[in-house]
Amino acid sequence: MPGSPDSAVTRRAFVVGAAAAAGSAALAGPLAGAASAAGFGWSDDGSHYVVDTGADLVFKVGKTNGDLTSLVYKGTEYQGYGGKNSHIESGLGSSTVGIRQSGATILVSVAHGTLRHYYAARSGENNVYLWTHKADSSVSATRYILRVKAGMFLNDQPDSYTYAPTTVEAADVFRKADGQTRSKHYARLRAIDYDYTGWSTGGVGLWIVRSNHEKASGGPFYRSLLRHQSADGGGLYEILYYGENQTEAERYGLQGPYVIAFTDGGAPSSALYHGMLTTPWADSLGLSGYVPDSGRGRVAGVGIAGRDTAYPYTVGLANAAAQYWSAARASDGWFSIPRVLPGTYTLTVYKGELAVHSTRVTVAAGATTALNTITIPASGDPSAARAIWRIGDWNGTPSGFKNADLMTYAHPSDVRAAPWTGNVVIGSGTETSAFPCYLWKDVNSGLLVHFRLTAAQAAAAHLLRIGVTTAFANGRPQVTVNDTWTSPIPSPPAQPTTRSLTVGSYRGNNHTFTYSVPASAWRTDTGRYNVLRIDVVSGSGTTGYLSAGTAIDAIDLLA
Repeated sequence: MPGSPDSAVTRRAFVVGAAAAAGSAALAGPLAGAASAAGFGWSDDGSHYVVDTGADLVFKVGKTNGDLTSLVYKGTEYQGYGGKNSHIESGLGSSTVGIRQSGATILVSVAHGTLRHYYAARSGENNVYLWTHKADSSVSATRYILRVKAGMFLNDQPDSYTYAPTTVEAADVFRKADGQTRSKHYARLRAIDYDYTGWSTGGVGLWIVRSNHEKASGGPFYRSLLRHQSADGGGLYEILYYGENQTEAERYGLQGPYVIAFTDGGAPSSALYHGMLTTPWADSLGLSGYVPDSGRGRVAGVGIAGRDTAYPYTVGLANAAAQYWSAARASDGWFSIPRVLPGTYTLTVYKGELAVHSTRVTVAAGATTALNTITIPASGDPSAARAIWRIGDWNGTPSGFKNADLMTYAHPSDVRAAPWTGNVVIGSGTETSAFPCYLWKDVNSGLLVHFRLTAAQAAAAHLLRIGVTTAFANGRPQVTVNDTWTSPIPSPPAQPTTRSLTVGSYRGNNHTFTYSVPASAWRTDTGRYNVLRIDVVSGSGTTGYLSAGTAIDAIDLLA
């Protein structure tokens, strides 16, 4: 499917399909109302609060730090690897921890400075519901790490298996003896692509079902850690805020619920997907920052006109406080975004991952903001401009370029990568597939594009456009035509300041560089090729794949 280097269908099959293949049974739907179950309750063993869900799950929470220290399902302990507990970040440390039971719900509350974290159990369910309220930056990144003992599940995601003999980069990217690379960063999936992540043996499934990410950052196409395995165990992640290749400021407030779910090997209940679980039983729990459904609104649009039907479209809402998104229906662009916090948002329509239209919408509690058909203007989609030639297409991703598929789950130095060098000839039919998806100052700067112009075309000035999806260390393209005309060095656009191209993400801030090439730069002999050289310039970065670099969306010469 066009629109991203590895198709959304493939990505969803990896997470959802793997679960379905393991077995069709799923845990009982939590919306049915939990009846009292034998054994449901909690106790205090002196160091922990011990919660028995009355089903097959018993878990423990440390009374001094709020860590999840035990996770026993059907008599087997799953928690723990490397002597570590499961917790927010790498553990909060000294915290105030309390517990209370209200009917069919047990709530464990953790207070650490301004941060509040919660674990909830429902009678008769094999789930642990979690919420995290972050009020400020006193805790750095926000992620929950569920640490699973070694040997409990087979490694079915080898790209994130982090036990390899050679370190490639920053102590978190490794190389096996066969030259393949591994990292916990290589999750392949964007936030929009998955509902849950985890493992299944066929008889037991252990999953983290993600929240709706309304207080996360990075939007629908953000990639981050999902799970990894190493020699001493595995980790499942719910990333609430992560700084790696981040395009947005951190949002604060209550995030959740996200759910640790055990099953008999099948997928989690579909009622949990995408944080769409309605939890009226949580309305009265007193969670810090909690907003019930009655305090939320909805945005709905009847359709989107002016779409390129070869691509999927996504509608996103974002402001400083929250973010949401929804896929637009392929047939007409209809969309609906429910459970939105009140406020004024920027609504963005994405073709693939490229923003092609934006407007402002206001959401009120208990109301639906209904939008008439949104029409994408011709100026919104760069593909609408008439081009003499074009490499790739404008979709906000390096889809179709050389090595693009591989780069979401491997390091550029991976043995599976095709050579990063190689010039292209317009009209060869391999312009896009032969052009590297990434350019670095120290690796493949100076790539050449050969093309012919007619006499009329050579007699006129033209605009050359290079679209990029992100950049590392302020890497940006400077162009030279026929060794006679060189463009000024463009100013660097705003991009994430951390690693990107080497940790499985091409996603930053899409930007188009435009160069006004004068007629005097072209060769007037129509039998000869014109030669465009693209160099990466920047005074930042180090060497190799950590030198200044950028990811390519499309390149074209306008008529």
